[in-house]
Amino acid sequence: MSTEIVLVHSSDLHVDEDRAAGSRNSDGTAGLRSVLMTARAVRADVVLLAGDTFENDQLGGAILERARGLLADADFPVVILPGNHDPALADSVFVRGGFAELSNVSILGVTHDEALSFPALDLEIWGHAHRDYFSMAPLRGPRPRSTRWQVAMAHGHYEPPATRANPLRPSWIFGDEEIAATGADYLALGHWDRAARVGNGVVPAYYSGSPDLAQTVNMVRLTTAGEVVVTRERLLNDA
Repeated sequence: MSTEIVLVHSSDLHVDEDRAAGSRNSDGTAGLRSVLMTARAVRADVVLLAGDTFENDQLGGAILERARGLLADADFPVVILPGNHDPALADSVFVRGGFAELSNVSILGVTHDEALSFPALDLEIWGHAHRDYFSMAPLRGPRPRSTRWQVAMAHGHYEPPATRANPLRPSWIFGDEEIAATGADYLALGHWDRAARVGNGVVPAYYSGSPDLAQTVNMVRLTTAGEVVVTRERLLNDA
């Protein structure tokens, strides 16, 4: 690649029709709007939403229509990984809301089984969608590399070595070994509200945190020199 690739990573937007009045997401879609606005400002090549984009799979048509409009107006690709709140069920919000029909939106577990590629960027993005509400291994079965750049996505709990054998959290667990086994250039994580880097450093693995709490997105630059540069970009909003 002769040009740098810019990715914007967020998660846990929890688009919801019942957001409390006075919060930054009071209309239910303001977090999504802010993420997309910020991505546009930094000229992102791809946006990664690493799970729990929606609060649940029972949301009504009005809020799904608002969210669909925001995504349809985005002039860049958006890759969504369904999480434990919005799993890829047969009648999920992604299907009922028509998100799978948007040309710029790819949904792992819905429009693509577990991976999609962007040939012009020499980039593959893969991840295992939550397909029900039960526990699963978010980083099972890493994929062999087929492109210059490979990014993995996962929605679940990181457990450090000290508690990996007896995890403090009950479900959706992964640790240093699973992270390293991906061999990815970047691992986009969701499920934690706070932004954090995790793992042993073999693979750059980051939680973005939720827009509400972190009030940032992770900006990931894949440079022409082969470096992966991760910074936090403050969210823009139209308030």
